[in-house]
Amino acid sequence: MSVVLRVMSSGGFYSALEELAPLYQQKTGKEVILISGSSMGSSPTSIPTRLKQGEQADVLCMAGPELDKLIDAGFAVPGSRVDLVLSKIGMAVRAGDPKPDISTTEAVIRTLREAKTIGYSASASGTYLSQDLFPRLGIWDEIKDKAKEVVKDRVASWVARGDLEIGFQQVTELLAIPGIDLVGTLPDDIQKVTTFSSGIAVSCKQVNEAKQFVQFLTSPEVYPIIFNQGLEPASFNKFVYSTVA
Repeated sequence: MSVVLRVMSSGGFYSALEELAPLYQQKTGKEVILISGSSMGSSPTSIPTRLKQGEQADVLCMAGPELDKLIDAGFAVPGSRVDLVLSKIGMAVRAGDPKPDISTTEAVIRTLREAKTIGYSASASGTYLSQDLFPRLGIWDEIKDKAKEVVKDRVASWVARGDLEIGFQQVTELLAIPGIDLVGTLPDDIQKVTTFSSGIAVSCKQVNEAKQFVQFLTSPEVYPIIFNQGLEPASFNKFVYSTVA
């Protein structure tokens, strides 16, 4: 019987998987079915909701802290977490529009105040922005009426259509949408680097095959694709150090 792996992934790693899954299938002959869902939240398409409703999965690729919660809740196998990539939050504007300055925290605050509309995601990056960063910068009350949480869609899609003037999300999720220009990433002092990790779902029907797929996702052969997606392989420095030593 042919092997079919069901892989649930949040947006932060989904675009990379759209390139990596066909390569793996070509290399091994094993079919990979990709299922998109946010790392958190109660929407019908979120990974936690899908699993709670009994949807079957083999591999989960999502924000590491949210994967840990699923492990604790009994939906993912303890000890199966493997860190895949590191992802930064970026800002985009519609293609051809002027690029505001976000090189410093002060410049970010100024850009937020001057923007007519602001978009952020309903997943990990948006939660950080709306519940932590914007309040910490002291401007949330000032901008919240013009800020929109984008649910079940990419923030960049709204920016590309002109429905939002500026939008924030993981860089890889912004780059996946045509019609936008990436302005850059948030400054280091207010940046939140998210680790996207893989885990084996307790409903996994083929554990060994799932582990082999995860091993492929962390192998040096996929590094060029990972970097091209605006991500950094979590194992990159470890690999470099081991080859130099």
